[in-house]
Amino acid sequence: MEYRYVGHTGLRVSRLGLGTMTWGRETDQDEAASQLKAFVDTGGTLVDAGSRYGAGACEETLGKLLETLGVRDQLVISAKAVVPLHRQGPDLSRRSLLAALDASLARLGTDHVDLWTAPGWSSAVPLEETLSALEMAVRSGRARYVGIANVAAWQAALFSTSASFSRPAAVHTEYSLVQRQAENELVPAAEHLGLGVIGWSPLGRGVLTGKYRHGTPADSRAASVHLAQFVEPYLDRPSRRITDAVIAAADGLGFNPMEVALAWVRDRPGLSSVLLGARTVGQLRQALGSEDVELPAEIHGVLEEVSLAAL
Repeated sequence: MEYRYVGHTGLRVSRLGLGTMTWGRETDQDEAASQLKAFVDTGGTLVDAGSRYGAGACEETLGKLLETLGVRDQLVISAKAVVPLHRQGPDLSRRSLLAALDASLARLGTDHVDLWTAPGWSSAVPLEETLSALEMAVRSGRARYVGIANVAAWQAALFSTSASFSRPAAVHTEYSLVQRQAENELVPAAEHLGLGVIGWSPLGRGVLTGKYRHGTPADSRAASVHLAQFVEPYLDRPSRRITDAVIAAADGLGFNPMEVALAWVRDRPGLSSVLLGARTVGQLRQALGSEDVELPAEIHGVLEEVSLAAL
């Protein structure tokens, strides 16, 4: 596994990270344990969790595994703060944020997370108050670094330039061949600001694997009560055209579509890591196989052209 620094910090993470969105719900503890072992065995370090996943079941599952497997010191744990939503956006008050952090730490069974992320932007809470909560988390030792997620480029700039003590280290954003909006402003802004970009859903919510070309498999996310609406936006004609190009490239190179799609987004400028989400250890091992895949320049060019034309 190769490693990268997160923005202009000394925090080093594996360029493939492990997402845990289905843990505690579609993925039980035994399967989650197999995934975590496989990830650690390949040299993976970045594990992303969030109390929104499974209403906290994700963090509880990960916390139990950190204790039973004894791998806490080998991992970089990233946790997203989950706070109430109001009309003006998420509740980014100091009270709400620090309560969310303490709840996450309790579920994870650890005294700190390595990267703690504020979820979005609020037009109601003063930015200074939100930044004071992030600073308090770092000063108290409950978080080693802080980040931001689901923000526009101008919002990321304000977070970064207004912080007096603990500047954000990373910004989380969706990024794949079927979702490249971050390239317009956020990724260039992150590079200028010294923020590492952590991309989630690099397989276009599973669409780029090709599993939905001929319908919706019964065991897929699109067939899940919890995740069907999450996948649905990419079950459209532009995404199918891009998926067809990924499959054609994979056939020509002797890889599988998952490996091609992951290798493409993994190597985009500014990316510190991309998060792999899998329901089974078999899917995860297949995704981790992309670590050894290097796409020829001409394939990069073709996928770039097809993707931009379709979107």
